[in-house]
Amino acid sequence: MKTQEENFSELYKTIELLEKLVSFDTTSFKSNMALIEYVQGYLADLGVESKLFFDDSKQKANLWATIGPADRPGIVLSGHTDVVPALEETWKSEPFDLVERDHKLYGRGATDMKGFIACALALAPELKKRNLPIPFHICLSYDEEVGCLGVGRMVEGIANSGAVPLFALIGEPTQMFVVNGQKGKHSMRAKVYGTAGHSSYAPHHVNAIEYAGRIIQMISQYADKIAEEGPFDHSFTVPHSTMLVTTINGGAATNVTPEYCEFTFEIRHIPEHDGQAVLDDLMKNVEAELLPQMKAISEDAGIKWEKVFSYPGMGDCLDDEAFDLIRDVLPEVSGKVSYGSEGGIFEKVGGIPAIICGPGNIEQAHQPNEYVEIDQLDKCLAFLRNVVDAVEKKHANED
Repeated sequence: MKTQEENFSELYKTIELLEKLVSFDTTSFKSNMALIEYVQGYLADLGVESKLFFDDSKQKANLWATIGPADRPGIVLSGHTDVVPALEETWKSEPFDLVERDHKLYGRGATDMKGFIACALALAPELKKRNLPIPFHICLSYDEEVGCLGVGRMVEGIANSGAVPLFALIGEPTQMFVVNGQKGKHSMRAKVYGTAGHSSYAPHHVNAIEYAGRIIQMISQYADKIAEEGPFDHSFTVPHSTMLVTTINGGAATNVTPEYCEFTFEIRHIPEHDGQAVLDDLMKNVEAELLPQMKAISEDAGIKWEKVFSYPGMGDCLDDEAFDLIRDVLPEVSGKVSYGSEGGIFEKVGGIPAIICGPGNIEQAHQPNEYVEIDQLDKCLAFLRNVVDAVEKKHANED
């Protein structure tokens, strides 16, 4: 059992680490290597080696570090290093300078999700001191905010390395409640090609915007049908899959029939619902109903579909026996969420069951003046300590 002074020291170290982590501008379109190299050096000073999994450009990397016996299945502490842009003029302080006000720490990524990373790193010295029966893995990823694009390479590598982890704790902000499920997502782009001409001859042209509008109407009809007929899972904040159009662009001038229009749309689906099958059905119906009409006017007209990104949903795995290790110390379960995380990739790609639990409030994520409460960091540290203690106790009883 740690003394109050030791707990305070660990919290102070967490805040110190968070200040450093926030200072790295790891907006998704930028490199995260400065942060990764800092963490790599911090862990190396503790005698902990880390492995990097790079993107194609070598400008971004995932980090995987193991503390404890690497030949045994262990526990993953996972967080993404990238953040969303901080361009809003309503920031009251510099986004990449951590500032404390009223027991809150302000800065881009403070809650989403460098706060959890700081807690995991602050715990590392304690983990290193202990004679752990199973390993703890610190896992840092890139490009989560733009579609969970980065972590898959690392998860594939870990899943093929031998000792597959027992489970993963994904530290997205949940106010330290356990989230036991998340939706998957497919993000798509539709490109509609028409024919241009003077708008006074509109019947002789293929109006790309009008046909895009018809496709959008069909997407809305699909969304309405899903909302009415399901499938449903009322553990989610929104109990069914959702579809909607998110961006649109097209047209050249007020007197020109639009030659081109493109829009993006998405389906966020509960894990039990096959989102790809819904998209396949939509595209088949669009091409059967609308494409012949377009081709009847011009053979040059057409529709192209592009996948922007996708990631799988995360199912409820709390009944998995792996969680028996820490079941007595798990916080209260708050339910399932409609936003995405890397938990589904750990589960579906790596065969590693996952739950989401981390400091901060998701309502603060992606907002100007993003903050995490110091009390939330303290609760996260206490939870992680309890996890370590529970693992040691469980293995001691079995021995």
